[in-house]
Formats: sequence, structure tokens, C-alpha cells
Amino acid sequence: MTPWIVFIVAGAVTFGMRGAFLLFGEHITLPAWTDAPLRYVGPAAFAAITMPAMLGEDGVSNLVPPSPEVVGVAGAILVVAKTRNIPMCLVVALLLWWAVGAVGL
Repeated sequence: MTPWIVFIVAGAVTFGMRGAFLLFGEHITLPAWTDAPLRYVGPAAFAAITMPAMLGEDGVSNLVPPSPEVVGVAGAILVVAKTRNIPMCLVVALLLWWAVGAVGL
């Protein structure tokens, strides 16, 4: 198989799998036992995205002094603890990250 065929087939399969939930979401019901683990998908994805940026290449380099990543995550933690609103948490984290980065801390 040429690489292009592999890319096209992989893209079609991925598109089909994701599109199925959008097109047939009302008709697809997941078993009840999937509800509990799915609650942790958002926080796990957030941690997987933010922790490498916060820790840096050597494991702790970006923690002291506070880097824009650390300030953004700290703000996100405060917002989510107070409001339980994940979209607002992400917006606040990005705004703090950009603001602190622009100031140059």
C-alpha cells in the first residue's frame, strides 16, 4: 500500500467514527456503566495537555518563578472550583496565559 492510500483510509475511518456520533447520536445509547468513566475524560485530557507545558523539559523548570502556563492553570483551577464551568475555565486559563506571557513574567 502506498502512504496516500493509508492516509485516505485512516482519514475516512476516523471521519466516519466521529461523524457517526454526530449523525446518529440521538439513536445511539451507551450502556449505563460507561457514564462513570466518561466523567473523567475532560479532566484527564486537560491534565495531559497542561502538565508537559507546566513541567518543562527537565521536569520542574517552569514552576518557579511562575510561568504563564502555571498562572493559567492556577486561574483555571480557581474558576472550576468556584463555578464548575469547564468552558469558562478554559477561557480564563487561556486569557491568563496570554496576558502573563505578554507582560513577560
